[in-house]
Amino acid sequence: MATRTDTLTLEVVELIGTVVARYHEEYDRAAAEHSLTGAQARVLGLLSLEPLPMRKIAVRLKCEPSNVTGIIDRLEARGLVERRPDPADRRVKLAAATDQGRRTARELRDALDFAREPLAGLSDDERTVLRDLLRRMLGEEAP
Repeated sequence: MATRTDTLTLEVVELIGTVVARYHEEYDRAAAEHSLTGAQARVLGLLSLEPLPMRKIAVRLKCEPSNVTGIIDRLEARGLVERRPDPADRRVKLAAATDQGRRTARELRDALDFAREPLAGLSDDERTVLRDLLRRMLGEEAP
C-alpha cells in the first residue's frame, strides 16, 4: 500500500496539480476571449448541460449561493442565461443557458485544446482506464 510520502505518490500528486493548473489557465484564457471570468464560464458550462437551481450550482462549484447569484445576474445581463420557474416546484427558480449561452459554452469547450490534444494521443483503452481511475479516485461509481 502506498504511503503519503512515497516518491511515486508525491510524483502523481505533483502531476495532477500541474494538469489542474494548466487546465485552469487555459479555461481562464478561453473565458477572457468571451469577456467572461473563469467562474462565469464554469457556470455557463454547467447550465449548457441542464438548467439548475442556484443552490445546486453553488454545491457543484463549492462556493456560496450569494456568489452564484452575482454570477447569474451578470450572465443574465449579457443574454447568456435566463431564470425560469422549476416545473417540479414553481417556488424554485432555475438558471438556464439561452441559445446564445449554449453557443458560447460550446465555443469555450472547443477552445480547450490542452486536455483534448494529449488525450487524443491515448488509445480508447487507455482513455477508458484513465477515466475509470479518476472516477475511482473521486469515489464515483462507473455508469
